Amino acid sequence: MFQTFWFKELLEEAIQRRASDLHISSDWVPMVRIGGKMDRLTDAIISRQEVEALIREEFQVPSAPQDAPAREYDFSCSYNQVRLRVHIFFQQNGWALAIRILPVKIPSFAELNFPPIFNKLVAAQQGLVLVTGPTGSGKSTTLATMVQEINRSRPVHIITIEDPIEYVYEPSKALIQQREVGVHTRGFATALRAALREDPDVILVGEMRDLETIQAALEAAETGHLVLSTLHTNSAAEAIERIVGVFPEFQQQQIRLMLADSILAVISQRLIPARTPAGRVAAQEILIATPAVRNLIREQKTYQLPSLMQTNAAQGMQTMEQCLQRLRMHGVIS
Repeated sequence: MFQTFWFKELLEEAIQRRASDLHISSDWVPMVRIGGKMDRLTDAIISRQEVEALIREEFQVPSAPQDAPAREYDFSCSYNQVRLRVHIFFQQNGWALAIRILPVKIPSFAELNFPPIFNKLVAAQQGLVLVTGPTGSGKSTTLATMVQEINRSRPVHIITIEDPIEYVYEPSKALIQQREVGVHTRGFATALRAALREDPDVILVGEMRDLETIQAALEAAETGHLVLSTLHTNSAAEAIERIVGVFPEFQQQQIRLMLADSILAVISQRLIPARTPAGRVAAQEILIATPAVRNLIREQKTYQLPSLMQTNAAQGMQTMEQCLQRLRMHGVIS
């Protein structure tokens, strides 16, 4: 794989420049995302024919649109010291690739500047931990770091359900089995239901996309499993309301009760520029499920959660503003 010389050179240059993403588009210059900003990798335009040859010969995707069974493809693969999450799609000018560059080595909590509460979360025996944020906010890396810490510290059975598999884990103390949607299972909800018969202790759900997946995740958390998952929301309070709002109105009070009983934490994060060149750091709002938080969820008073986070730092909670102040005080951001 990766025998096309120009692609190999582009990828190595992107890695050297510490880019998070590489974009290749027909009849245009290759672009990279560095520190959250897009930039040209070179000024050389890549022709439509070159892109078609790349996806046909290196990624085994039919390059003729009429022959392609789909117009977008998701998969992941390894290259030297990185993992690649590749998305190939057809657009107005022809085929294009969006490639997320992931390190093979999964960072530690210390390397990511995560607060001590994370050590308590990964030691939990059961419950639901949500990592939320917009696309490209580092949710996958945060979850991978949590799974790796469990792997290093506890003799448990971990099942991951991903679309696609991004980080690859080497079992340490834990048994880890990774399943990819579309390859090893039909969908998140199907795999979650099956997981309950596979004797797991920890279940990673790549994304809670629909009612079936959310309900299965809540049931898994209620029945003695630690469930880690993500949502596309901008705050902890919004994540609670998003889960409840997915269900029909007649079910929502029941779901609030289930969620109040099973939730452990909601971590809402964004990536912001760090002091290091081309670096970014996760700024996090952290909600911990104390008895007061659970009561607010049951009583439909999630609008009070931000003030509760602000005054409960001793419980490991913090607002986004408090996190930014801490990062600035430690010299991580300007």
